[in-house]
Amino acid sequence: MKRSAGLLLFHHTDDGLEVLLGHMGGPFFARRDAGAWTIPKGEYEPDESAWAAARREFEEELGLSPPDGEGLPLGEIRQTGGKIVTAWAIEADPDPATIAPGTFRMEWPPRSGQLQEFPELDRVAWFGLDRGREVIVKAQAAFLDRLAEHSP
Repeated sequence: MKRSAGLLLFHHTDDGLEVLLGHMGGPFFARRDAGAWTIPKGEYEPDESAWAAARREFEEELGLSPPDGEGLPLGEIRQTGGKIVTAWAIEADPDPATIAPGTFRMEWPPRSGQLQEFPELDRVAWFGLDRGREVIVKAQAAFLDRLAEHSP
């Protein structure tokens, strides 16, 4: 069973709590909005701790060092495909314009024999919790709910 770990950044604004989400890169999500946004996360092997993986993947996906500080554990969720995702919330305020996403390679178009490179996340933005629930991968909405329960 595949496992991923990630960090959900949040900050407080005059309009309330906001979370930083990334739009998944690549051709499958290019024209999608709902269900195409995610927390910065990635897979890890059993010999790596989930916390270490979450911090490593944050840096790989966003090109930024993960924020210092203790993460608020948000627990685990199981996504539709069966992958288990573990997440922590950390208060931080990076500017989405400073993000330099990592890339991945895949054959595109399918069965063409051509490898193309795509950004892991093609854009990153701050969302209020209600709008975030509308666009995030369905199962990950539980992380937003759990953050809201622990936030002043």
